[in-house]
Formats: sequence, C-alpha cells, structure tokens
Amino acid sequence: MLTATVLAAPTVLTLLPAAPVARAAECTFPSKNYEGRPWSLQRVNLDELWAQSKGKGVQVAVIDTGVDVKNPQLTDAVDASKGKNYLPEKNDKGEKIERGNAHGTTDTVGHGTRVAGIIAARPAEGTGFVGLAPESTIIPIKQNDAEGNGTAGTLATSIRYAVDAGADVINISQDTAKAIKPDSTLESAVDYALGKEVVVVASAGNDGLGGKDKTTYPASYEGVLAVASSDRNNERAPFSQAGEFVGVAAPGVDMISTVPGGGHCSDNGTSFSAPYVAGVAALLKSAYPKWTAEQIVAQIEQTAERSIPGHDRLVGWGVIDPVRALTAVDPAHPVESPAAEQPDVHAIAPDVPPLHLGETAEERNTRLGTYVAVGALVLAAGLGGTAVAVRDSRRRGGGGRSQE
Repeated sequence: MLTATVLAAPTVLTLLPAAPVARAAECTFPSKNYEGRPWSLQRVNLDELWAQSKGKGVQVAVIDTGVDVKNPQLTDAVDASKGKNYLPEKNDKGEKIERGNAHGTTDTVGHGTRVAGIIAARPAEGTGFVGLAPESTIIPIKQNDAEGNGTAGTLATSIRYAVDAGADVINISQDTAKAIKPDSTLESAVDYALGKEVVVVASAGNDGLGGKDKTTYPASYEGVLAVASSDRNNERAPFSQAGEFVGVAAPGVDMISTVPGGGHCSDNGTSFSAPYVAGVAALLKSAYPKWTAEQIVAQIEQTAERSIPGHDRLVGWGVIDPVRALTAVDPAHPVESPAAEQPDVHAIAPDVPPLHLGETAEERNTRLGTYVAVGALVLAAGLGGTAVAVRDSRRRGGGGRSQE
C-alpha cells in the first residue's frame, strides 16, 4: 500500500483557474458537449500524431483539485485505485474543509478535471474534443481547492506520492502565492521526482500583463519544464508569465476541456497549457520508454517552433509542435537540451550571412551599366536581324520578274 506523510509548510499555493483576458460565459457543470474540434487540436494532425503514439502504458499524475470520474471521457482514463486526497481537513482559521472522497475523484472546482481532460480524455460521440494522449492513465491527486487551502507542504507530499505510485509524468497547474519561494521541502520533492526519471511539467503563471518578470514555483526549479501560454497566432498570450525559466509555450487561450459531471467548458491560462505539454510528454514516454526525463524534455524543446534562434523569455524555446516532437526523432540518439548547446540562455543567435534588402550606390551603378551594355547588344542584334529579314523579303518578292 502506498503511503506518504504530509509535510508542513506555511507557503500557500495558488490555483491558476483563469487568466485576466476576455472569457466565455462562466461554466456551470455538468455542461453541454462541445461538438466541434477545438482550435488547439485543429493545429495538430492527430492521425499523424497518433500513428506514432497514443500514450499507452504511461501514467500521468494530475496534482490539482481532484479529477471527476463522472465525466464519460474520463471514467476509463482515471485510475481511482491510485488516487489520493491530501487536501487539509481544516484551513488556517481552524474551519473544516470540504475534502471530498479519499481517492481524489471528486472535484467541486472543475480545475483538475479540465487539466486531466487535456491530457487523457477518451474519444466520445458528440464531441470533437479528446486528450492528446488518449490511451494514457491519470493518477488523480487532490491537494488544493478554490480557496487555496493547499500548501507547499501538501504539494510536496503529493509529488512524492505520485512518484511512488508509478507516475511517469507529473502535471502541476498551480504556483505559490505572490511568487514566494517556499522552503526546501517542495524543491526536495521535485528533485526526488527528477531523480526517479519522472517528467515534471508546471505552469509558468498568469501574471504576465504589463511585462513584469515574476519567478514562480515550482515552475522555476531546475529540471522542471515550465510552460507559458500561446494564442491562436503562436504568440505569447498577454497574461502569460515571462521569464528565463520558461521552457516552452503551448495553447492557453479558449481551451476547451472536460468538466465535472459531463460536458465541456472553455477557459484561459497557463494551467491549461501545462497539460497540453504533459500530454506530449506522455506520448514520448510511451514511444520511447527508455528515454530519461531530461531527454523527453529536450525533445520537446528542440522541436518547438522557435520565435528567435535562441531562448525567448516570452515563449522559451518556442511553441510546442506535437507532431514534430514525435516524428523528428532518432531513437538511438536522443537530442540534448538547447540550453546544453547554448549554456547561456541569453545566447546570441549564431552568425548568419546578412540578408541584403538594398544595395550600395556602387552596386547599383554596376548593375545599371550592365543593363545598358546588354540592352545595346540586344538592340543591335534586333536591328541587324530586322535588316536581314527585310533584305531577304525583297529578294523573295522579286524572284518572279525578268532580270534587267
């Protein structure tokens, strides 16, 4: 039986349920099915992607507000037997907290259920929405709620439990309040996961308006793949937190996903960009089970669509390209992180031959001189040809007359 001891820590965690941009109407659940294919999936050739992998055999821990298994697309995707609930029984005021069941399969907020759907929702009639890794399995771990009663301690405990429960990938769509750096408890838990070759994916945060840098935890810990949000144009969403710690970006605007009880709703935020990347990590882990966590992260970063040749503090190494991540592969020679090739993430782009959009006066004069010379030759040839043609025509025209 898997157990874990809750480690006390005062740092409060903040859920990232919505970003401060224009949103669809508030979601009440259960909700209606989204019939079409969401834009975040339309940008991917799913047939080509799933020809490589569907995530079979991979377990993804969703450490969040719980994952509701009543949504039909998640019923078979969630392993409730491994689920866990580390939400405290009382808040800091001593008031009793509504925790739900012990397996983490109740979700009164809907946040964790959305996150899980983006990763592993099964195909279903009546909707074009599906998870990126539809044969992976979700381990639901509940340790936070809408009031932010989760702490760095409950998150650390959840991470350690996820590793011991057999998770291959861990998704964390939350950060510490006000960018407060927690004590070593949380960092040690992250290091524990990385030491066991578990891929740790975390949202970068939604405080990007105004261009202010904010170091967020656990996203900024060494080895964690921090995910920013991109929009429909593959540009940084305005709310998405920027910083040198950002690894890649992924769709985070108008993100359709599953909600408790059934149906779908739309939401915005890096909370929903992180599971998009976690889903791709699950596909890679399934396709290449011997790869290390570092190699999987490197593959995702190396195949992302770059905005600049080097690292971009807005979108990291670029916007994730799921198909390229699965197809641009030499299994025997996994790639290294771009940062390994360019140790300084501020690295200047490699020298490239300059692109001349104009020309110097000397170049222009030479070009015009050439045009004049060539033009004169063409004109001379044309006049000469015309004279010959006229002469021949006259000869032919007089051929029937007697010679004088």
